[in-house]
Amino acid sequence: MRSFIIKSALAGALALSLAAGGAVVAQAALTQNPAEVTAGSYDLDSGHGKITWSVNHLGFSTYTGQFVNVKAELKLDPRNPSASTLTATVPLADVAPNDDRLKAHLLTPDFFDVANHPTATFASRSVTVHPGAANQATVVGDLTLHGVTKPVTIEVTFNQAGAVRDAYKAGFDGVATIKRSDFGINYALPAVSDEVKLHLEGEFNLKK
Repeated sequence: MRSFIIKSALAGALALSLAAGGAVVAQAALTQNPAEVTAGSYDLDSGHGKITWSVNHLGFSTYTGQFVNVKAELKLDPRNPSASTLTATVPLADVAPNDDRLKAHLLTPDFFDVANHPTATFASRSVTVHPGAANQATVVGDLTLHGVTKPVTIEVTFNQAGAVRDAYKAGFDGVATIKRSDFGINYALPAVSDEVKLHLEGEFNLKK
């Protein structure tokens, strides 16, 4: 009986050791080096991708909300980052300001005029990696919002990439600033700021 217990304990210890080793291997498979990322076409995981916006509200506070259910496709070429592309579609009816009355107002012609302009879109034109900072890049593209198309610059940070469960993922953060008046959204200016700050977060899954 004692021999059985000892063998069982040793088997359990071996299993734990192998499990720990597997965790180490899985962790080692993650990379923060952009050059090691798998090339290909990626789709945004909408459950882990959103755009947080913020404006100055009457000088009293910085008001924040989000756009959710964003769809985006990333074509990634680590060997030639300038050849990478990003396109995105934002369903404006899915704006989430955490206030039902404000959401209803944002959908009207005072702001997004969702009946006539249900989505905003972005299409990159250039990707430039920062000298000396391979995990940071400037992405310039065309944003179409409220029926108006203007160039927008996004400063992007690569977080990491690697296999998680049954998917290969690449994660990024981005920041940008736009003026809503550039897109014909002038309601409550200047009490509510013209400048809108955007924080973009995204986990992209490599297409199988």
